[in-house]
Amino acid sequence: MTDGETFPMARAAGCPFAPAPGLTSRAPVSRVRLWDGTEPWLITRYAEVRAVLADPRVSVDVTQPGFPHTNAVSKARDAQMKTLMQMDPPEHTAQRRILAPEFTVRKMAALRPRIQQLVDDLLDRLLAGPNPADLVEAFAMPLPSLVICELLGVPYADRDFFQGVARTLVMDDPDPARAVAASEELNAYLEDLVAAKAAEPGDDLLSKLAVEQVGTMTRHEIAVLGQLLLVAGHDTTAAMIALGTAVLLTHPEQFRDASADPVEELLRYLSITHTEARRVALEDLEIGGQLIRAGEGIVAVKSTANRDPLAFPDPDRVDVRRSARHHVAFGYGRHLCLGAPLARLELEIAYSALRGRVPTLELAVPLDRLEFKENAIFYSVRELPITWRGGRAR
Repeated sequence: MTDGETFPMARAAGCPFAPAPGLTSRAPVSRVRLWDGTEPWLITRYAEVRAVLADPRVSVDVTQPGFPHTNAVSKARDAQMKTLMQMDPPEHTAQRRILAPEFTVRKMAALRPRIQQLVDDLLDRLLAGPNPADLVEAFAMPLPSLVICELLGVPYADRDFFQGVARTLVMDDPDPARAVAASEELNAYLEDLVAAKAAEPGDDLLSKLAVEQVGTMTRHEIAVLGQLLLVAGHDTTAAMIALGTAVLLTHPEQFRDASADPVEELLRYLSITHTEARRVALEDLEIGGQLIRAGEGIVAVKSTANRDPLAFPDPDRVDVRRSARHHVAFGYGRHLCLGAPLARLELEIAYSALRGRVPTLELAVPLDRLEFKENAIFYSVRELPITWRGGRAR
């Protein structure tokens, strides 16, 4: 039986960076109610979350009976298009094998000079512009958009289109038909782009897939993969840049501690995915002493796993000197986020540049005046008003 609370749950007023109290106060394995009346298992503790994410007896296939859809939009979106994130082996293995060589740590490291240049260009414009400014609009959103556009070969000039479509796709409150239409519109755009790249390839990932995967992947499949990388590749990192900066600015001594890399600790502390890791059991299995039957849904909560005191002492305190790389913000097991090396690199360069070039940076409004996006797949702040004194040339 559930306690009557419906997932996802609202965060507490005054605690914008913490998981919802309704998540942290629960037993490690318990039932929770969803919007449609179904009652999947909610897994909240670090060891049990990792066990679920690594277990081959659970599936990410959204078409499996019992799969937990978090709302009507999620269900419609999942039914409309199956991405790498909703595939089990062997289909998942085959697609991941194609992409994995493109996202290695070594390959991403080669992008460092270009990402540093983009960061410096954006900060030049920020420092030369109005003060106060919105960090989301001036820096957090354009940086990952520029990076993923260059990587995929998507024209950045089309950003208003794809960012608008992405907003519809990642928000959890629009009409389901709107989400499906937005996905179809973006996919049609990408299919046309893939066709153009097949005819005239460039030095980018979509061109490479269009040329090398002829006969293996259809144009539609490449476009679906491109949509996943485009939307997830800019929205998640933009959210982390903005939220992570907000955390650092509310802990100014840690913002000024330029000798410590805050990336892993901020990823642990924030865990921005609201819908968490959803699965369905294919066989009977035991998690945390609880029997979960085949066909029962599972929601593995990464945000509470990353606040588990058994894994992270004093977990509600942010500490940029903490050794936190074993967090599960990027998932775990075979569905570990493919783009994690790229995200880590972007965040490291972004935070480092903000701390080094704008050491007087501070919030332009009190924390309780910020508006947070709770009705979205990825938790973030709508605007981050900032102010500064001076600022350093590159």
